[in-house]
Amino acid sequence: MKIDRSFVKNLEADANDMALSEAIIVMAHKLRLKVIAEGVETEGQRNLLTIAGCDYAQGYLFSKPVPPGELERLLIAQGQ
Repeated sequence: MKIDRSFVKNLEADANDMALSEAIIVMAHKLRLKVIAEGVETEGQRNLLTIAGCDYAQGYLFSKPVPPGELERLLIAQGQ
């Protein structure tokens, strides 16, 4: 299950977005689903999501979007 970037964007400033994100995480886990948060751009967002039990995250904090060919090259380079 994915947490939309519109909720992640304001996690640090909006208690309602944090509460909704936590509810999504709990609901997904009750259904035995993994959760990925989209649009994570700050350490603070990542930390809040980690504390809430989010399984995965994607966003500019980790990497800019890359085309498939470049992704393959990055993975090969990391494997060496």
